[in-house]
Amino acid sequence: MPLWQIYCPEGTYSPEDKRALADRITDLYTEYGLPRFLVSVVFQEVPKDSYLIGGEPADDFVRIWIHEIARRVPEEARGWWMKRIRETIAPFVADRGLRSEVHIDNTPRELWSINGLKPPDEGSEEEKRWAAENQPSAPVGSAG
Repeated sequence: MPLWQIYCPEGTYSPEDKRALADRITDLYTEYGLPRFLVSVVFQEVPKDSYLIGGEPADDFVRIWIHEIARRVPEEARGWWMKRIRETIAPFVADRGLRSEVHIDNTPRELWSINGLKPPDEGSEEEKRWAAENQPSAPVGSAG
């Protein structure tokens, strides 16, 4: 699952903006077969007098911390992936004159479960079933 934590000053985004950005982020991952329900986006709104950069209040800065587990971006594709992320967020960040910072953490798949289930392998028939059902479920033929 990717979990995007978006830290921003209060009022930076309307509820409609949040939904539209979350949809763009989700679409970014579903293009590559990831089930929609695995993509989480959390907006952490910070009071404007509590968001400081270099000790100074910042009301024009968005910090995005991405936790990725379901997929690993090969080293040779990392620049391409960061470009895709910039393109995805641009209408909500750069195009609005906001400064930003993005970083990605990768957690080993072995340290991940959903509803107590081990997620299926990338590209597997089980993962395709999860995507079609848009929910996690026990492997077909298991006792539950």
